[in-house]
Amino acid sequence: MGKVTGFKEFERQDEGYTPVKDRVQHYKEFTVPLSDTEITKQGSRCMDCGIPFCHSGCPLGNLIPDFNHMVHQGEWQKASWLLHSTNNFPEFTGRLCPAPCEKACVLGIIEDPISIENIEKNIVERAFQEGWIKPQPPKTRTGKTVAVVGSGPAGLATAQQLNRAGHTVTVFERDDEIGGLLRYGIPNFKLEKEIIDRRIAILEAEGISFKTNVNVGLNYDVEKLHEFDAVVLCGGATERRSLPTPGIDADGVVQAMDFLTQQTKVLFGKEVKDQVMATGKDVIVIGGGDTGSDCIGTSNRHGAKSVTNFEIMPKPPGHRSPTTPWPFWPLQLKTSSSHEEGVERNWLINTKEFVKDENGKLIALKTVNVEWKMVPGERPQLIEVAGTEKTWPCDLALLALGFTGPEATLADKLGVEKDARSNYKAEYGKYQTNIPNIFTAGDMRRGQSLIVWAISEGREAARQVDLYLMGKSDLPSKDVTGDLVAL
Repeated sequence: MGKVTGFKEFERQDEGYTPVKDRVQHYKEFTVPLSDTEITKQGSRCMDCGIPFCHSGCPLGNLIPDFNHMVHQGEWQKASWLLHSTNNFPEFTGRLCPAPCEKACVLGIIEDPISIENIEKNIVERAFQEGWIKPQPPKTRTGKTVAVVGSGPAGLATAQQLNRAGHTVTVFERDDEIGGLLRYGIPNFKLEKEIIDRRIAILEAEGISFKTNVNVGLNYDVEKLHEFDAVVLCGGATERRSLPTPGIDADGVVQAMDFLTQQTKVLFGKEVKDQVMATGKDVIVIGGGDTGSDCIGTSNRHGAKSVTNFEIMPKPPGHRSPTTPWPFWPLQLKTSSSHEEGVERNWLINTKEFVKDENGKLIALKTVNVEWKMVPGERPQLIEVAGTEKTWPCDLALLALGFTGPEATLADKLGVEKDARSNYKAEYGKYQTNIPNIFTAGDMRRGQSLIVWAISEGREAARQVDLYLMGKSDLPSKDVTGDLVAL
């Protein structure tokens, strides 16, 4: 694929960023696109590697060597068709996916891997620009109705696939806008919301009905779901982790998702009472994942006095760890654009106390350094290092600790079984709960995961719903290895 000797001739080039001093003044995306000529070269780097592992690393089974080859040849419209044949929303994954495909790239064994994610983003943006992405409503309707609860990437993918099969689909979203965590959980500087809006316009034109401010089980009786022939629960894993730490109730200890959601709502003129601001404050972000990184970027845009990041795990190595060999997802240090904007990062540190003043306001954090004791056959043990206690001035502590699972309300009211991790129970590949006409997909089924997994599960669940309703299905599917199944 690509140019036979391209991987020898061309080096990997990634998008650039505008200067930090400029981009922290706004909430717009700040990448500097490569030229068409350079993107073509990047597609030309794709090797004729015989057995490509990239699309096995991708949960969607994207046809990566194929669309790379089309970019190499300048066949952008064909590249768009190939990309959309397996991925409903490449404009989301092309911006937000951590790109497991690149970590499984064969070229990545000896050189920098193909810049698959950026190529994907350029294909879909070119397709929108040229008008190749148009509504494709089904030619006929089946008369079957489906309710999709949740409008994140899993719910949207489920809805589009079922609509293509001819079913009448209604999507329920409890927030005031469509998109789930894409809308309010991802900062605008990583995903401008107009990107979501243009795709929703396509889905609406295809015949999908969206209902916002509908919280099924609270302001919408679950009994009404029985009016649909099938129901797909795609509500996400939204139960946030906290800490069993003294002083956690201090004024100034805030969940990361509340902080991020408030900022996005204010950015779009929505009323937010008592918005949490980092302006002029010593901010400590607890948690070293993507959400923590988003809090760092947002705090810098607020004009924080200082931003510090705590992570209880060891600092990952700068290069792939031998414990995670190719083509597995590597244990490796990740430095995001938000980290580059200014933060003091600390590993192997544990918060022991949130210190409050007499009015209950947060003024400091007490910490201790830790290490992990590894005993074969046993769970790792967290050991405090004596003499490493420290007090950090802090006006705002943001808890970016991830999620424990989905909220139980819907499962309890519908009688859906849950697994040992509190996820809604449904077998992978089947997506059917203990109630035959109720299915579940995405984070609600598998727990906190990636956008690319959510889209994959939504597509797979849609096929299973179609099979349940019609006894057969022409929707595409994958087997458990990620390979496309011939129809």
